[in-house]
Amino acid sequence: MKFGRRWLAAILGAMLAVSAVGCSSPNTGKASDQSGNPTPVTNREGGSEENVLVVYTARSEELNKAVISEFEKQTGIKVELVTAGTGELLKRVESEKDNPLGDILWAADRTMLASSSDLFMQYVSSEDGNMMDGFQNTTGYFSPAFADPAVFIVNTDLKGDMKIEGFEDLLNPKLKGKIAFGDPVNSSSAFQSLVAMLYAMGENNDPMSDKAWEFVDKFLKNLDGKMANSSSQVYKGVAEGEYVVGLTWEDPAAKYVKEGANVEVVFPKEGTIFPGESVQIIKNCKHPENAKKFVDFMLSEEVQNRVGSELTVRPLRKNAKLADYMTPQSQIKLFSNYDEGWVAANKLAITNKFSEHLESSMD
Repeated sequence: MKFGRRWLAAILGAMLAVSAVGCSSPNTGKASDQSGNPTPVTNREGGSEENVLVVYTARSEELNKAVISEFEKQTGIKVELVTAGTGELLKRVESEKDNPLGDILWAADRTMLASSSDLFMQYVSSEDGNMMDGFQNTTGYFSPAFADPAVFIVNTDLKGDMKIEGFEDLLNPKLKGKIAFGDPVNSSSAFQSLVAMLYAMGENNDPMSDKAWEFVDKFLKNLDGKMANSSSQVYKGVAEGEYVVGLTWEDPAAKYVKEGANVEVVFPKEGTIFPGESVQIIKNCKHPENAKKFVDFMLSEEVQNRVGSELTVRPLRKNAKLADYMTPQSQIKLFSNYDEGWVAANKLAITNKFSEHLESSMD
């Protein structure tokens, strides 16, 4: 009888492992660690956690490698990465909410995720007080780790003698059909660029003023019906000479500069915004304690300094180091009245209004 029970337990264990694999999204594949090894099934009945953490990430490969490998080394926790766009990952977390397969969502910022806060676990890191003012976890759910400022990427070969210093310059007739811009409804970077545009061109920096949306109409006409299919197409299109200028975020644009490409990063003279790209723990995840360690690690002095001095991502910890190829903070104008909470609460209203203006521009 003992042998029979052991045999049955082994069969059931194997069935559970197969079932866990079958729940993975066909688009991104089964979560696996960086060596391709599968993770054992977690014991959900209690007891100590496995040394495993499943991270859903929309961050760059360079940032993922720099942070994840060091986290594994210091903690002994094996990280399984599932990479995809923000929208796809958020849909995945939503579809798995009754049986989460991920522990961490590392994508987008509060404005993109606030309406989905019920998918996340409340946790405020002990490192939170060391973050810059305006970039602390005030909701209990979202821990800003790095900033993705809205910028222009400009092809210096194609630019010629054109002045491209701010949003107003994007209405230059010479740029018609030569501006790369994504879909703010589905792209977090395009949405942030739109929000920066609205604050910049609105009356008294009012993003919902008539003046702001009148500018959007003029901008859409200068796009000449061309919309990028993805956020990566924006910066790649500019770097490869398809477009003169693109509205994107700092990380990929600064990376091209660092590598010596014929592009430049332009912070709009009217002003820009610093979305605090955050890290959050998925509610009812299998490895909550490991997830807390990961959040703490992201905000730590060591990681913030390393990323700021070696990569092209802007850290948000107070007095963190910044590489000399990055634009100094003192040279960047930010909107004093930018309200991340308001933008988060009104995201749908903003994107709906944009869609209406986009449709009208095509008439």
